[in-house]
Amino acid sequence: MSAAPSDNSTYRILFAGTPDTAVPSLDALVDAGFTIAAVLTRPDAPVGRKRVLTPSPVAARATELGLPILHASRLTGDAGRETLDRFAALDLDAAAVVAYGALVPTAGLDLPRHGWVNLHFSLLPAYRGAAPVQHAVIDQAPQTGACVFQLEEGLDTGPVFSRLVRDLHPGETAGAVLADLAVSGADLLASTMAAILAGTASAEPQSGEPSLAPKLDQADGFVDAARPAAAVAARINGTTPEPGAWALLEEEPPTAAEAAGAAGTAGDRPAQQRVKLIGAVPEVLPEGAADLPVPPPASSPGHLHRGRKSVHLQCADGTVRLVQVQPAGKKPMSAADWARGLPEGARFQTGSTAETATEGTR
Repeated sequence: MSAAPSDNSTYRILFAGTPDTAVPSLDALVDAGFTIAAVLTRPDAPVGRKRVLTPSPVAARATELGLPILHASRLTGDAGRETLDRFAALDLDAAAVVAYGALVPTAGLDLPRHGWVNLHFSLLPAYRGAAPVQHAVIDQAPQTGACVFQLEEGLDTGPVFSRLVRDLHPGETAGAVLADLAVSGADLLASTMAAILAGTASAEPQSGEPSLAPKLDQADGFVDAARPAAAVAARINGTTPEPGAWALLEEEPPTAAEAAGAAGTAGDRPAQQRVKLIGAVPEVLPEGAADLPVPPPASSPGHLHRGRKSVHLQCADGTVRLVQVQPAGKKPMSAADWARGLPEGARFQTGSTAETATEGTR
């Protein structure tokens, strides 16, 4: 499907992207020999505790490559019209977009001769939206992938030129899957762009039942161990690294009345510690293994089974092995190292006992 770099150099392309996952696609287009007329990315944003203004990963890479950069947070309104006027002056053959972070209005779609081509990290029409990989992992989908499609006014609705399929495995985080798709998808984008500009590509309308993958927020990262183990692991992995999976640690077990819901509220419990959970694997607790104690018969969801080398979180129908934990204000550490400092009876809050905490994050 690909053309020789010497042929590709005659085509002028705008590349639009912002995060790390878009950088491999910019590199792939450059390596394929296309002339990158400009790179469109979002403006510098505050990063870290000191909120230092920092260029986007795509802007940083474009600077290293010596490419002209256009900054725009949106392509609508007066500022957007000015940006579109600059596009028109570039005499573009096509535009490639990978996670730019803003919609392209109708006025901009027809400016390049071959329109806008989008690399999306899902098997369209499944998971249209901003967080396709995260939702696929949370939903325990068996597969995900990437599609290169023609951008149009609807949300990820355009006809598809090419796609690749990738299996999803228990224990994979959304971050790891996305990093993998960013590389394989970049090659798919470059070869598809070459075919489009050479006139040998064809696009097929999307078929099947569409689903949506809206952006996730902090509340979506709450881990409720009262759910089945597979769902708990999928929630942790699907929200890692963004927006981040988290749970509320209480260092004393609830009384019988609290456990039954007959007395006490979350506000009556000891001060809770919010901890970030980074990666989990659904795993049967090895009964009688030297590393872990045999779980007590009355073990309830939220209980932490601690061993010398691992920590298992009790869920509704089994356990998950925690990989890393990050206490508030500290660096990530192995779950086993973190658990060594916990008192007996430490557990994560579950269900309605954590509702008041999650309400503040929405």
